[in-house]
Order: sequence, then structure tokens, then C-alpha cells
Amino acid sequence: MEDTLSIAKGFAEYYNKSNHKARSVKILDSTLREGEQGSGIYFTLGQKVQIAWMLDYFGVDAIEISPIISKEHEEATTRIIKAGLKAKIVAHLRALPSDIDVALKCDAKCIAMYHSVSDLHLNYKLRVSREKALERMVKAIDYAKAHGLELRMTMEDASRADPAFLLKACKVVEEAKADRISIPDTVGVMKPSGMYNLVKMVKEKIRIPIDVHCHNDLGLALANSLAGYEAGADQIHVTVNGIGERVGITSLDELVMALKVLYNLDLKVRYEMLKELSETIAHYAKIKIQSSKPLVGENAYKHKAGTHIAAVIRNPQAYEVIPPSFIGNKRKLIFGELSGKNGAAFLMKILGLDPNPELAIKLAKGLKDLRIGDLFEIEFSEDLEREVLKVDSMIEKGGEG
Repeated sequence: MEDTLSIAKGFAEYYNKSNHKARSVKILDSTLREGEQGSGIYFTLGQKVQIAWMLDYFGVDAIEISPIISKEHEEATTRIIKAGLKAKIVAHLRALPSDIDVALKCDAKCIAMYHSVSDLHLNYKLRVSREKALERMVKAIDYAKAHGLELRMTMEDASRADPAFLLKACKVVEEAKADRISIPDTVGVMKPSGMYNLVKMVKEKIRIPIDVHCHNDLGLALANSLAGYEAGADQIHVTVNGIGERVGITSLDELVMALKVLYNLDLKVRYEMLKELSETIAHYAKIKIQSSKPLVGENAYKHKAGTHIAAVIRNPQAYEVIPPSFIGNKRKLIFGELSGKNGAAFLMKILGLDPNPELAIKLAKGLKDLRIGDLFEIEFSEDLEREVLKVDSMIEKGGEG
């Protein structure tokens, strides 16, 4: 598999090379917390537990869920914690002793508390001063630590906070014995270079691990997560299909494959489950996966243009970085007015006709003249691939593909 990925990347690595060396990073999945904040999304109690099992089997390092939403969420959190999964179960709460009590009731060992640090949030959401915000965070941390909890403190809206106050808050939280800090781009306002600078700034001032949680409001969640990784983030937050508040956060499949392909980082996860995970969550969430979604979308491995089909017939890597089977997807070829002579010849073969070059050219012209767009599509399996290579050897080289 490693050789395949290396060949598919070609000389891209020449341009992608940088001083940022690949290093291990943890993945926290927040499908059960952030994901349920997506419009219209609700998971039943049984679905929540099943999703946790699937994520654990896939291999994420941590699974986040909020027990304070409802009694059902509390019950789901309790069941998931008692399931004895390998992944760390993180109970997501407000920075309030009363919320911590709910987590303790669920027998949580690890919690994630959040508190706004931007003036915009402090003034218009919480209506508290900076000093009061720090006081609240320290009080909550002290209470959690008194009960033996491991905890993360999320600096909500960190990307829009006064840098001096953000650093002060991080330092105060570290000194209060928080185990890690999360730096979220809460409204997706950062450029990748900005996210890099933000994480680097915090990383240089504190010693405890840093998480990044990037929203996708401008379509930059993945890019910003990778920038945070390059700046030293120790854990990255994701959801399956990128679902979440508004337009969601970084998508699990895109992150793990970007790390695999672009950074040669093998996360020891079950990559072949990505398509199944995507479809299962979409079904439970009652949402449709965008057909053009990278990797797991319906169109991710569909090839239509005649020249593309010709190239894919000879070597799929011509238009694919990652084999679809690696992530549980399938390659498909679309036949119609754009098929060209190679596509037409293959179409003749599967219809039981003699795919000689002259007839293939005529069929290609006929399909084009019909102006019917896409005629149909077929899965390009390994068995079909072997047959196609035989057909390709019968067709004259050159001309339209």
C-alpha cells in the first residue's frame, strides 16, 4: 500500500516538502457531541452506543459526548463509559461544578469544559468580565481536580480573542492543573497561516498538550487542522462527514487520509471502514452525503471523460491518489457522450460485441451525436479491469481516448 501511495503522489512531494516533520497526533471524534449540534440531527440512545463502538473499532483515540443535554444523553454517556472501549471517553461540559457532578454521576474519568475568552463572547454571550471568566475557569478546574478528573479546558472563540488575554487564560488554566487546552476556531474565521500562528503562539507559552477544533464556515476546516498540526497541536477534533454546528468541523475521513497521503503518517486506524462509517452516520442522522464529497462521496471515484477513462483503464493512479478499496469505496466508469473510443470499446466488450477499433470509433461518435448525456455507469472491479486491459491492447494507440 505504501508503494502505491508513493507512486500515485508522483512529484507532488517535491512541491509539498517542508521543514515540518511528520509526527504522531491523536484524533478526537466529536460526532456524538458536535455532530448532534448539526441542524436536524439526532441519534437515538442505541445509535449513540453503536456509533461509539464503531468509532472505537475504527481506532480514534478519544470520543466526545455531552451528558448534560438530556437524561438520554446522560444514560448514553454512562453506557459508553461502562462499555470498556479502548478510546478515551470525554464528557463535554460547561465550566460549572453542577455540570461536573453530572459527569461524575456517569462515572466519567475525563471531561472537557469550555469557556469563552473573546471579548465578543464575554460581553454579548456571557456578560462577564475577563477577570470573572478566569475565576470561573479556575473554580471549575479546582472542583474537577478535587474529584480526581482528567480535564481539558476549551478556550471558546480563541481565534477572535485578544492574544494577550488568550495567553493569560491559557497560563492560568495550566497553573490550575488542567491536563490539556483546546484552541478552537469557533466561527471558522482563520486562514491556515493564521491558525498556524495561533497554535504556535500558544504552544510556545504552555507545556501541556494542545487540541485544535476547526469549524468549516469558509471551507477551511481541514486546511486549518493541518496547519494546527504543523504548528504542534497534539490532538485534532473531527466528526464523521464533518457534521456539526452550522456547517460543521473537520471531516474524519479527510483528515486521516490527508495525514496519510501528505505527511506519510499511519494512524493505525481501519481506513477501510471510512465509507461504511460515513454511510452509517448519514443514515442515522437522516442526511444525504454530498455526491462530490472527497473520498466517500458517490462521485469520488467516478470517471466520465473519455481521456480519463482511457487513462484509468491503463492505470487508475492516473486520476486517483488513493485506491477506492483502501477506504471502502468503489471505482465506477460512466458511459455516454463523453466516453470516447476507449470507453466505447469497453462498452462493446461488456455487451458481448467485438470491440474492434473501427466500430469503437463509430459507437463513440454515435453516443456523442445522441446528446443524451450519461447513458449508464458500471463498477470497475478487478475482474473487469483485467478484461479491459485485453480490450485496450486491441485498440489503436493515438486519437481520441
